[in-house]
Amino acid sequence: MEEDLGYSKVEHVVGCHVEDAVTFWAQNINSNDDILKLSCVLAEVCPQANSIFGNPDLNKIYGGCFSEDKCWYRCKIQQVISDEKCQVFYIDYGNSEILNRSDIVEIPLKLQFPEVAKKYRFWGLQIPPNQDLNQFDQGRKFLCSLTFEKKIRMRHKALYQDGTIFAQAECGEVDIGEEMVKKGFAEKCKSPPNAGSCEEKNSDSVQCLAWNVKGSVSLWANRSNPAVYSRRKACFGDQLATSLRNSTGNHMPLTKEKNTASDFNVGSNISLAKIKQDQALFEENEKLKGEREAAKEQNQILLQNYKELELKMQHLKCELQEEKKASNETHKHLEKTLQTCVGTKMRNLAAKFKILKEVRHKKMNVRFGDDLSEAVEIVTEGCLATPFSLGNLEKIWTEYNLAQEMIQLCRNVTEGESLILKRNEVQQSLYHAVEEFILEVDQLPLSERSRTLQRLSTSLEAMHGEVSEADASEEVFQQFFEWKHFKLEEFSRVRSSTDASLQTLAGWFNGIKKFFDLTSEVTLNSEEVVGNVDEVLENVESNICKELEISLVEQDEADKKILLNVYSKVIQKIHQEQYLITIVQSKYLASVEFKKQMVEWLNRSPDIENLLLIKKALKSLKARLRWKLVEKSNLEETDDYNDCEMTKIKQEITALRNSLFQEIHKEKKELEKLNYLVQKWFPELPLLHPEAGIQKYMNSGGLLTLSLERDLLDAEPLKELSTKRPLVCSEIQDQKVLLKGYSVDVNTEAKVIERAAKYHRAWSRLKEKSGLLQLIYLFLCKSDPLAYLMVPYYPGASLGALQASKPLTSEEILKVMKGVACGLHTLHRADIVHGSLHENNVFAVNREQGLVGDFDFTRSEDQRASANSMKAGTLSLISPELKMGQPVSPASDMYAYGCLLFWLCVQDQECRIKEDGTPKLDGLNVEDKIKSLLLNLISCNRMTAEQVLEADCFLWPSMISVPPQDEPGKEHECEKAKEESQDVTGLDDKEEDNETDTSQ
Repeated sequence: MEEDLGYSKVEHVVGCHVEDAVTFWAQNINSNDDILKLSCVLAEVCPQANSIFGNPDLNKIYGGCFSEDKCWYRCKIQQVISDEKCQVFYIDYGNSEILNRSDIVEIPLKLQFPEVAKKYRFWGLQIPPNQDLNQFDQGRKFLCSLTFEKKIRMRHKALYQDGTIFAQAECGEVDIGEEMVKKGFAEKCKSPPNAGSCEEKNSDSVQCLAWNVKGSVSLWANRSNPAVYSRRKACFGDQLATSLRNSTGNHMPLTKEKNTASDFNVGSNISLAKIKQDQALFEENEKLKGEREAAKEQNQILLQNYKELELKMQHLKCELQEEKKASNETHKHLEKTLQTCVGTKMRNLAAKFKILKEVRHKKMNVRFGDDLSEAVEIVTEGCLATPFSLGNLEKIWTEYNLAQEMIQLCRNVTEGESLILKRNEVQQSLYHAVEEFILEVDQLPLSERSRTLQRLSTSLEAMHGEVSEADASEEVFQQFFEWKHFKLEEFSRVRSSTDASLQTLAGWFNGIKKFFDLTSEVTLNSEEVVGNVDEVLENVESNICKELEISLVEQDEADKKILLNVYSKVIQKIHQEQYLITIVQSKYLASVEFKKQMVEWLNRSPDIENLLLIKKALKSLKARLRWKLVEKSNLEETDDYNDCEMTKIKQEITALRNSLFQEIHKEKKELEKLNYLVQKWFPELPLLHPEAGIQKYMNSGGLLTLSLERDLLDAEPLKELSTKRPLVCSEIQDQKVLLKGYSVDVNTEAKVIERAAKYHRAWSRLKEKSGLLQLIYLFLCKSDPLAYLMVPYYPGASLGALQASKPLTSEEILKVMKGVACGLHTLHRADIVHGSLHENNVFAVNREQGLVGDFDFTRSEDQRASANSMKAGTLSLISPELKMGQPVSPASDMYAYGCLLFWLCVQDQECRIKEDGTPKLDGLNVEDKIKSLLLNLISCNRMTAEQVLEADCFLWPSMISVPPQDEPGKEHECEKAKEESQDVTGLDDKEEDNETDTSQ
């Protein structure tokens, strides 16, 4: 119950139905006109409406014909009693009864509005627990006399969950609840009404049901029919039989005796026994009514069955007529067919014989897996076996690899020497095993066998398709050959029968010819000539059909399964043998390489004398170069300055620098050789010769050099670009380079070397075709905590500089951005995220070769992305997910790539940005293919760099690279372009100023 202290609404109502001494239904006094109008509408609509059928909706409002006055009222269905009866509740009056389905109809949607009557219960009152049936009934009647068609003022106190209103009722100056208490029909509750009071009320109702009281007093009147209303009001004091209804709402006419209104108190003298007797009579009456209704229903069913049988009889008569007609037509057709039976049969037999003749002529005899038979023979008889020496070779090779791994992990020279001796012993054994294996494999036809298997596999797959799951047991081949033998025998037997039957038919035709030859003197009996010609023709046709079925019709499921199993087994055998051949060939090539190398190193170890000599030469050159630099400095500061002498010293310095870089190049080549030997055969070299710096070279991927120093270079500081870190420009062997200085400590030095080495290895796989800016050298400063990275210098070649001076054309943009996509693909394939693309870190060399610049190797990927330097003009290249705090990924690189492409395409057009910071492509004047690419790069589901390289806009004919052809008179232009390309490498003048973590 929902109780509210402020819930004190007052309304005036008119009583229409009583349930018990404390509960009744009433209508608002202002709704009288609405009820009259509603009754008129229902009286007009309901007689023409459709009765309900099927499962009714318990929440829907219907129209019901009240059994007492045969007028129509709105109702809801409370329960479906049977297929013909439903219990309904009249929502505008509060009473209920059981109606036939025919008395319940659908009403329009405009009449589907809430009920008019409301349920009220006296506030603070309840029915006494010990009240008997007489008192209960008298209490209802007394309440009826106080409320029926009386103007009542209701003071609302509370509202229950089911809609019942707890209120104080007053009729004039009379408090109706107090009157009920005074008469003893109700008593006051010990506590205010709550959920418990609802339970008490339910118990009262249950008690009433136990007394078999079948209803409550009906007070509501048909306001649309005043005569009926007056009659019911006058007859309210009739006996209980005219006012009682059962619990489902049916009015029970227990007696026809009629009393006046003044006889109201007579009902109070009715005994309980009389009520029970009347109840029994009523139940018996209802039972008889039910039996009568059942008899009517049975009669209707029998009548319906009779009509159905009549219809069925008529239908059968029609079918019989049609059957007779069809039989007559069939009879006529048979008579006509019999006239041409012999000719038709001979024509059909001749057509089948013609097909058989063509099949035999083309040798389309059988299809019993001849190709599979040959394949089985190839994979079984010519199968290569595993070389005998392979097992021993793999065993010793495993021991050898383990010995090499132990040496590689060793950090103690003494222990390492012991491991080397053990390795050398295993190496000797491996060498002999390799020789034996090579000799054995040389005798095997591996290549020829591999080609045979490949051809066989290709032909079988072309004929039988892809291999599916099937039985690949060892018995498959035996089952296949047994099946094929049986099929061949069956086919041979059928063909022999066909030949014999055709021979018999030819003999019959020969006898017929002689019999009908008038010139022949031979007399033949007609019975002997004709004989059993029908049987002969039947045998010929049957045998021809069998042979054609075997020759032309596809195999059944069982045959297909056998062929599929053997096909799968053959392919499995082929793959197994091909795998074995692959292993043997791979091991053979490794063995040949091992033998070739071990011939040189079997009895000796590689030395590093050449490397040490080169290092010694480098020390000498660096000392001489330093001395010359001192002489040059002294000469510049002396008062006796001599131009000739200065020129001579500069020439000597240049020659010494060239010699120094030549030796550094030799050192790098020698380290590459030693690195190969370490990786393949001699992992002990870094342990035995730490002074050679082999391990550092290997860790840096060949990028780190220990022979180069900053003060040995003729470096020109780039002060305008050195806002973030030291930048100097130098020249090495006629190539301009840029030195980037990174401040490092013990921890960051290793990270810088690791990240730069990873980048360098990615570049080394494709080198100039990688799309990446090359890292030439990485060296450490001995005097300062700096690491210098040497890269090519491309002044004025960044996208920012080009767009500011002379923007790229559409064709140039596509060429450059294809190279940039190639660079990103190289990085992403090496598991590197750039994280720092912007206009000054992407280069267009010669306005056609796109390069992705390097980045700040002292920072991680996330640190580079958070530096807020990723811009192209005013356009931010930071992807939406990075702005939301997510980590960098290849997708964020591709977003920056897409924004760069958009920025290049916009040029003079207005660059419009959405609220989320992404570019707005609507109205962009570019090719549709480029716009489609931009959409796929800026959206959430972005293309990868590999997919971008396959985009339509990069596959245009103008984008296909064609080797340049030298034309007469163009040599000078080519040389000039070459010089410009060597001079235009590196960083833009503005790059370092705009960038904190790329290319600096």
